[in-house]
Amino acid sequence: MDDKKILDLYWMRSEAAISETANKYGRYCHSIAFNILHNHEDSQECVNDVYLKAWKAMPPQRPNRLSVFLGKITRNLSLNRYKKQTAEKRGCGQVPLVLDELQECIPAADSTEQAIDDLALAEALNQFLASLPPETRKIFMRRYWYISSIQEIAEDFHMGESKVKMLLLRTRNKLKLFLEKEGILL
Repeated sequence: MDDKKILDLYWMRSEAAISETANKYGRYCHSIAFNILHNHEDSQECVNDVYLKAWKAMPPQRPNRLSVFLGKITRNLSLNRYKKQTAEKRGCGQVPLVLDELQECIPAADSTEQAIDDLALAEALNQFLASLPPETRKIFMRRYWYISSIQEIAEDFHMGESKVKMLLLRTRNKLKLFLEKEGILL
């Protein structure tokens, strides 16, 4: 079923919307959740929460792209669950690695002023991503949005892990320079 028909089901408040969403996007959402949580049961619970959150959000919201809408909800719920699970202990998954890698590029939101600048940062990040070659952008997003491991990215893009690491390092360095040029304090 195409996205427009699925969205129409949400707007008609038909419970079939959930099953159609699960059929079309269940594996996609589970993949995002699993990359963050590294646990199938937690990932499945998170995906079920995604369906509930989507049900509550539509209407009034009508997303332009259902996959992006569901992906964002999945990522946010998974990160919240991850933070809750690791509040007292540090996990050894990809999340701490990804956050450490981006630490030098993205400013911390420790102040009110920084929170206000988040919109400018988001716009600058979108500009930066648009300027990247498609393959580099996909690799960067796989690592820092979908939180995929270096090994997974290397396999999917048919390149060595060292090449992926170098590409990510160079892209982070470019991002840092781009943000400095845009006047975003790191």
